[in-house]
Amino acid sequence: MSHRKQGSEERPDLLAEHPWGDVGQIVLAALFLAIWTADTFFLRYTTFINAQVPSDLRIAIGIVNVLVAVYLAIASHRVLLGRTRDEPQLIREGVFGIVRHPMYLSEILLSLGVLLFSLSLAAAGVWILMIAFLHVIAQYEERQLLAHFGEEYRDYKSEVSMWLPTVRSRQ
Repeated sequence: MSHRKQGSEERPDLLAEHPWGDVGQIVLAALFLAIWTADTFFLRYTTFINAQVPSDLRIAIGIVNVLVAVYLAIASHRVLLGRTRDEPQLIREGVFGIVRHPMYLSEILLSLGVLLFSLSLAAAGVWILMIAFLHVIAQYEERQLLAHFGEEYRDYKSEVSMWLPTVRSRQ
């Protein structure tokens, strides 16, 4: 288990970050953007599908994805990093009450939004690789959280979806 740092301050109240998570996310995001940019603006090897899908539709859906991604990123960072807790706690508030990995979901939706602006099949391949990587690190982190929180985390997993938002009425 590693601890996240905020600035130079150690955050022992945060658990379960995958040791390769940050590096992997940066590398895959850079690779995605490089391939998407090269294919969209210069090479145009795998962007032929753009002619089949109206650009207004692609751009509108892409903008919605980007806006939802920005919301999820900001909201999840506020909940997770907005205050230091005395000890690790299972966070179920805010967006963590509708999806277990809102930060990772925001990365997926942001990349999808960019991908929709210009449909590059090469970039879509990297996007799928990003999803697979995020799923692997999320599973790692969930094992760490389950080991730390036990039944409390098991209950959380049964109530809140890993990736697809769930909204349940509270009784």
